[in-house]
Amino acid sequence: MNAVMNPVTQQAPKSTIRPALEADLAPFFSYLDDHLRDNGAGGTPLFQPIGREQPRLPAGLRIGFIKGIEIPVGQPGWRRLWLALGPTGNIAGHIDLRSRPEPAATHRAMLGMGVHRAWRRRGLGRQLLAHALAWARAETELAWIDLEVLSDNLPAVTLYARSGFTTLARIADMLQIDGVSHDLSYMSYRLR
Repeated sequence: MNAVMNPVTQQAPKSTIRPALEADLAPFFSYLDDHLRDNGAGGTPLFQPIGREQPRLPAGLRIGFIKGIEIPVGQPGWRRLWLALGPTGNIAGHIDLRSRPEPAATHRAMLGMGVHRAWRRRGLGRQLLAHALAWARAETELAWIDLEVLSDNLPAVTLYARSGFTTLARIADMLQIDGVSHDLSYMSYRLR
């Protein structure tokens, strides 16, 4: 008898998480553009605070990735990016840590992440978070990891909370995207 696996509990095929190199950026940007097509589409929650008519990563963010991976941690504009690669080398997900814009907040970093539609709800998000948090503990003197998430993106909010992030604030009507009001949640993780 053939068993049908429930996609919610199905385990992801083996993936490898590694730091992104300069040569990875072009395929990474293609992956992100594809990833953004899911932003609020087909029952997927809005996960980026951009309208559906903007299906590409804004140029400023691309430049932030390109320049940031060369800047030492602790300096303004630094960024570290890790890619989760599937068995065939395809990008299954990503996570990045970056400097905060405030000069007096060098002890904190901002987190961003995403998982390709074929790999969602299989534990890859937890693996990516664990990897980035372990790196931050071992390789930096960061004390906090912060993130901003659209409050109605319940899968993301739940993942972050289960991984130890605490909701510090929920700002009502923070964003107006495609004419719809969205609350924004601020969450933090204490490393030390």
